[in-house]
Amino acid sequence: MSIKYNNPFINIPEIEYKSQNEIKEFQEQLLKKHLAYLDQNSDFYNKYFIKHSINIDEITTLEDLEKIPPVSKHDLQTHNQRFICIPEDKIVDFITTTGTSGDPVTFITTEKDLDRLAYNEGISFLGAGIGHHDIIQLTVTLDKRFMAGLAYFLGARQIGAGVVRVGSGIPELQWDTVRRIKSTVLIGVPSFILKLIDYAKKNGIDYKNSTIKKAICIGEPIRKSNFKLNTLGEKISEKWDIELFSTYASTEMSSAFTECIAGQGGHLHPDLLIVEFLDEKNRPVEEGTPGEVTVTTLGVEGMPLLRFKTGDICNRITEPCSCGRNTLRIGPVIGRKDQMIKYKGTTLYPPAFYEVLDDIKEVENYIVEATTNQIGTDDINVKLGCTNFTAGLEKMIKDHFRARLRVAPQIEFLHPKEITKLQFLKGSRKAIKFKDQRVKV
Repeated sequence: MSIKYNNPFINIPEIEYKSQNEIKEFQEQLLKKHLAYLDQNSDFYNKYFIKHSINIDEITTLEDLEKIPPVSKHDLQTHNQRFICIPEDKIVDFITTTGTSGDPVTFITTEKDLDRLAYNEGISFLGAGIGHHDIIQLTVTLDKRFMAGLAYFLGARQIGAGVVRVGSGIPELQWDTVRRIKSTVLIGVPSFILKLIDYAKKNGIDYKNSTIKKAICIGEPIRKSNFKLNTLGEKISEKWDIELFSTYASTEMSSAFTECIAGQGGHLHPDLLIVEFLDEKNRPVEEGTPGEVTVTTLGVEGMPLLRFKTGDICNRITEPCSCGRNTLRIGPVIGRKDQMIKYKGTTLYPPAFYEVLDDIKEVENYIVEATTNQIGTDDINVKLGCTNFTAGLEKMIKDHFRARLRVAPQIEFLHPKEITKLQFLKGSRKAIKFKDQRVKV
């Protein structure tokens, strides 16, 4: 099966409706081509196969991937140029990761890679019921070497939808754009959607009767592990009756897991990605057990990856979706592996703190800081942005933490403007909610 990524009239591919055995066989055929391409064109993987005595002809099934040691972000940072598989004159775009857990990593793309990116977002849009009749308003940036904004722009063109490149921030401009252009879909960070609602309320904008009907939510989770809306998702839903769709993606995978209309996890596109869920010893976890998302990027020309460990911990769902597709789905991100916190005998990830804080109306913004104490264990300090501080607020917040997480962190109150300065460091593309200041062993 040959995929034409730049087909202007795309549909969700038939393979996503096939049986899981057929999907597996399909991916195994693509895997053979992928391994051959890496062996011939990637200096890193060619030497990697030699170093680990890997005979790619013996890798014929998805299970055989276990014979190949995974690679990490450290490998990408250390050997960045060696992952490139094409001559310099075929590079058409340069991208960098956001640097969530370390220095940003540079990626390059070819014309074919951008077509693949457009194809991925196009079929993701279709799964969410977004089509050529829609006008998609981007509240994310296309500049600063950011992949997501570019991907959404290309995906909108792929399905023939209108697209408005407003960019991040400036609620006044966002609402003026909705009024003038009649946008029907927002793409943005959930916490920014809340800011849009607050701005509309304060300025007499009838947002509930606007043309916006859907929102693709990026960068922050809006669902719990059972797929019900979390606090952030509920806050949006209670104030604005629009459809919310969660998505999970990264620059490294050059594709996305986006929810369909069923809202039961982001769908894998099997012609673009092989995904595994691994434990700390790089062994596959059983279904129902969270594992580290590990991806093999199919069809990437410039910087393809094999068994790349993303650092994100998620659950997988394999039962057929009510939308009719049989592809594997991925649950909300539980946390990042390197951000796991052991606090007073409890294992936690930063999103658990976010979930509690998003439910407290007095808290406008926040930063969760992890440090190492004098006895070498983890400590947590939460800096809260509050304008209406009362004497009992700290106790109330700590009680919330104890009720939800069984432990309560140290709390420090600051003005919300001070928190904003701490969240948006120079050159950052999104708000930083977690700072890991622990001593690295």
